[in-house]
Amino acid sequence: MAERATNGEGRSNSAIVSDLIDFLNSSPTAFHAVDEAKRRLRDAGFDQVSERDDWKLEAGKKYFFTRNHSTIVAFAIGRKYVAGNGFHIVGAHSDSPCLKLKPVSKVKKGGYLQVGIQTYGGGLWHTWFDRDLTVAGRLMIRKEIGDSVSYSHKLVRLEDPIFRIPTLAIHLDRDVKDGFKVNTQSHLLPVLATSLMAELNERASGNDLSAETDEKSGKTTGSDHSKHHSILLEALAKKAGCEPDEICDFELQACDTQPSIVAGALKEFVFSGRLDNLCMSFCSLKALIDATSSSSSLDEEAGVRMVALFDHEEVGSDSAQGAGSPVMFDALSRITDCFSSDSRITQKAIQKSFLVSADMAHALHPNYMDKHEDNHQPKLHGGLVIKHNANQRYATNAVTSFIFREIAKRHDLPIQDFVVRNDMPCGSTIGPIVASGVGIRTVDVGAPQLSMHSIREMCAVSDVKHAYAHFKAYFEEFTDLDANITVDA
Repeated sequence: MAERATNGEGRSNSAIVSDLIDFLNSSPTAFHAVDEAKRRLRDAGFDQVSERDDWKLEAGKKYFFTRNHSTIVAFAIGRKYVAGNGFHIVGAHSDSPCLKLKPVSKVKKGGYLQVGIQTYGGGLWHTWFDRDLTVAGRLMIRKEIGDSVSYSHKLVRLEDPIFRIPTLAIHLDRDVKDGFKVNTQSHLLPVLATSLMAELNERASGNDLSAETDEKSGKTTGSDHSKHHSILLEALAKKAGCEPDEICDFELQACDTQPSIVAGALKEFVFSGRLDNLCMSFCSLKALIDATSSSSSLDEEAGVRMVALFDHEEVGSDSAQGAGSPVMFDALSRITDCFSSDSRITQKAIQKSFLVSADMAHALHPNYMDKHEDNHQPKLHGGLVIKHNANQRYATNAVTSFIFREIAKRHDLPIQDFVVRNDMPCGSTIGPIVASGVGIRTVDVGAPQLSMHSIREMCAVSDVKHAYAHFKAYFEEFTDLDANITVDA
């Protein structure tokens, strides 16, 4: 069970942070994160709509839809909303760097059964060595009932550690002291079992292990299920409540089995995988739910409050469900169209709208102080970080940063600024992608963290509270604040 904060500042944060810990531990993959978001939204009175159907929306009501089961958009329509009014949105992403299983994952060499993987995103792959790993993701399952056949998507997660990526002993690699260099093709294959024990297990169960993948030729013999080790398929089928031959396909990834916890000598940190970016996903989702929880919370709202959690940010967002897809514009236009037959009014609404692109930020590292310039050193406990970049790697400008800073000022919330050093490359977010694709005003922000893209990351307990409070205030107050900002004639 996750440890809870118990003292000092931690006491006021414990409910929010404990909720974050539960969210993280329920979300080993983007599919699971979206499924957990759906559960929370339904419990809060949000109704699911489908992009395949016509929408009939009402002012004062709350809705959500998903795409590919890995992207989710939730929104609450103010009772005073009319077509052409703005949307105030927090956008984040549901994916994190990981190791994904290959379409043919069965590898056998040196007396070991191993699993073929491909790297997803820009992970710190050396941190995946010597960890207790399992698999999670989604299965496509075939069911035959009489003469009919149906196919369904099912989430699966094996709780027990089933494989590991062992490091090479220092005695066999003396040069490792000069730097651990990972060959992602040959060094990252997890060990699932030994061939000896697998064969004994197969004989005892009466299954056939004869069809194997030849590591040199890559050719596979036997049935379609010879693409994957039978012991892996059997474990997945048992968890999913089906037969191994009913698994038609899957999207699986390796996952660390160590749970997310509140830790540190003063219980001031969150230690977890996938903080980038499930921390911002959680804070924005909880803020939307709580900002629309009472029966009167939308009575004076003239806009639409929205959260969008996109898949595939870590690999560029270019997919049917990524931030580079039409999903954001589709959501804005379909909502607007439910209240007006004027096809041009969506463009008017976009100019009244605002996006907070929320993605975790780089905190100052005490062992690498020179990686930050002196005037821009985001610190843990320092609140959300506003990200700036003159070359538009972030979408922040003077107007959008002012709006977000003003909300912090009104609620006495800490805020920080970050620009990357001129002699270092700058990462990016969904902010510039959505801003350029939709034309919406955007600010890029994020809670500070250490160990970004490691299998095990860390952030501050207090910054979880700061982010949640900031997003909640934004949802509740943006419409009134924006009405007082003079726009160009």
